[in-house]
Amino acid sequence: MQDEKEDRFFSPPRSQEDLAVRPTTLDGFIGQEKVREKLHIYMQAAKGRGEPLDHALFYGPPGLGKTTLAGIVAHEMGGQLRTTTGPALERTGDLAAIVSNIESNDVLFIDEIHRLPAQVEEILYPAMEDFSLHIVVGKGPLAKTLCLSLPRFTLCGATTRLGLLTSPLRARFGIVEQLSHYTDRELALIVRRGSRAFGVEIMDEAANAIAGRSRGTPRVALRLLRRVRDVAAVRGTGAITAELADQAMDMLEIDPEGLDESDRRILRAIVDLFDGGPVGLSTIAAALSEDTQTIEDIYEPYLIQKGLLERTPRGRRVTAGGYAYIRKTDPGHMEEPK
Repeated sequence: MQDEKEDRFFSPPRSQEDLAVRPTTLDGFIGQEKVREKLHIYMQAAKGRGEPLDHALFYGPPGLGKTTLAGIVAHEMGGQLRTTTGPALERTGDLAAIVSNIESNDVLFIDEIHRLPAQVEEILYPAMEDFSLHIVVGKGPLAKTLCLSLPRFTLCGATTRLGLLTSPLRARFGIVEQLSHYTDRELALIVRRGSRAFGVEIMDEAANAIAGRSRGTPRVALRLLRRVRDVAAVRGTGAITAELADQAMDMLEIDPEGLDESDRRILRAIVDLFDGGPVGLSTIAAALSEDTQTIEDIYEPYLIQKGLLERTPRGRRVTAGGYAYIRKTDPGHMEEPK
């Protein structure tokens, strides 16, 4: 019964393909050179002292390898990885059920840690600092506090929104590292490794084509690789060529810049409906029947990185590059009549 209760808080096991793609050592991790170098030093020093690694917080856009790094820490420190999410821990008893079963050198990975409820976060503080768990039993004048000692473990937190973490929680992490987007070369290496894990042959040109459309994100690269593999299995001989990769990208409506139809809809809406902007985010969302959070978190960052969209005090505005991309003329750059 206890095992069933714990399973409710942990993420379901991943497929064998997913496990094969994810590296288990820092040497096998591609990209994030500075983060890897620092983690290597920290883990070697901790093992030399016979201690677990200090609590670590990884932040950055989704899909860059935060969960993978937590798994690497667990593997190299000789412990097990226990994965859960902030929203899954609704009550203090949920967290207590997890940490009371942790063993020495284990890694507790909490994804979306910025969404931890306040009452759960508070009992996490002594668990992180003193490796002790304080549980209140009973109510009113008969209430008492039980203090349970915990094995020395490592908490790895992941968040896409560092600013939403409370200061007390953020200050309790000894290691805070930001993950950045990957280069096309690094993504091509990840695609080639993924193809080996999937048991499919891929040409270098095809790996480069997929990498260039992956928005600097390994998760996107592997998702595209799976879809290209499907096209190769049905329309080809199984091997992924550059031609098959282009066919799959055209089917998915992803252009060489990595933009899909949703990105183009946003640019066209701002240009066609609002003269290129500036226009408020809520207005764009209403025009597209889309959620504001989805536009702000999923689509907008990449459009800004590509120089196609900009944020101004008055709202969002399509740049000259954005106009050129959708083959229109920026009114602000039109020549004055003579």
